[in-house]
Amino acid sequence: MTIDLVVMGLGHVGLPLARAAVSAGLTTAGYDVSGAVVSGLAEGRSHVGGVLDAEVAAMLDAGFRATADPAVLDGAQTVVICVPTGLTPQGLPDLSAVEDAARVVAARLRPGTLVVLESTSYPGTTEDVVRPLLERGSGLRAGEDFHLAYSPQRIDPGNPVWDVHNTPKIVSGCTALCAKYAVAFYGRFVDRLVLARGTREAEMAKLLENTYRYVNIALVDEVALFCHRTGIDVWDVLHCAATKPFGFAPFVPGPGVGGHCIPVDPRYLAARAESQGFPFRILAAADEVLTRMPRHVVERTLSLLREARKGPEGARALLLGVTYKADVADVRETPARPVAEGLLAAGVEVTYHDPYAAHFTVGGRPVPRATDLQAALDEADVAVLLQDHACYARETLGNAPCAVFDTRGKGTGARVTHL
Repeated sequence: MTIDLVVMGLGHVGLPLARAAVSAGLTTAGYDVSGAVVSGLAEGRSHVGGVLDAEVAAMLDAGFRATADPAVLDGAQTVVICVPTGLTPQGLPDLSAVEDAARVVAARLRPGTLVVLESTSYPGTTEDVVRPLLERGSGLRAGEDFHLAYSPQRIDPGNPVWDVHNTPKIVSGCTALCAKYAVAFYGRFVDRLVLARGTREAEMAKLLENTYRYVNIALVDEVALFCHRTGIDVWDVLHCAATKPFGFAPFVPGPGVGGHCIPVDPRYLAARAESQGFPFRILAAADEVLTRMPRHVVERTLSLLREARKGPEGARALLLGVTYKADVADVRETPARPVAEGLLAAGVEVTYHDPYAAHFTVGGRPVPRATDLQAALDEADVAVLLQDHACYARETLGNAPCAVFDTRGKGTGARVTHL
């Protein structure tokens, strides 16, 4: 039995991809090593923000199935690898999930199959890591017996405008024929395709996209630090600069960066550059600034507490928004965690409010969650706005009975202090 597509890894990238393929009429299955993910999807439950339970149910009705059985790869015409690429405890690229997925695919790879890597990684991963694993495990040759391509994911969780269908998609192949097959596949459900010269160019393009954001966020964060020291209103500076219709792309400061892409991808680029004897000095500078921001937030918060009390010990701090992105239920690499760690280390009692995060842990221990925002503000000595969720209205922050440290430039009022 043949199947159009098997998606390897049903997380924040793989599940939206599977949804797009199913909606385009492709027979689609998903493979994931997590039994909880597989059973949840089988019961119509989505674990990914931006993919509704009703959409999973519609996928199931259309024939989609999720499984932890690699036998699903038998007869697959296309396999897309969407597994996570994180960092080791030493902060180095961790390709173990990609390597494991490639070995699973290799064991069942058949002639004529198209294999695409979508996981973000450094230039050379497709050719130097995935290709040898597939060829050794299958006895087949890429570009001759099967087709191998790289197409970086461009999923933006919570974005109501851009999705898999209408976001331009970069496509590349190990050979011209591989690229041709990849274009034919993605052309079935993506509106616009951009053909890269090769897999290394496509891999580098993905790293550049997020490194661009990483460096520019660091720039405005450091501008915010300078403005605070010199008494300049950074939010007015940003408002004025953003009115220029050319030559300026607006970024805003905050408590740090989070998510699976921006804090991670530049480290893949830096590690690869270092292995080639090339020091990416601008990345080191940006990392220094962004690493500093949560500490700065802690220091400013403690300063506010000292103004209102004799010391921070026993003071009550309320963190508003602990996810890494506004109105998205994802706490991966969130800067809220080092902020909470710093406050707890100073003896502050920390609670949090976030309608999207039912649980939030620091050092493996749960942080108490407040569900009634107004009651939590009434009880707090200081509230720290970390994430600009829609539920945090300007008026609510301005009327809070406690001091408010606003890292997002949203609130106004006598008790509101901006980053």
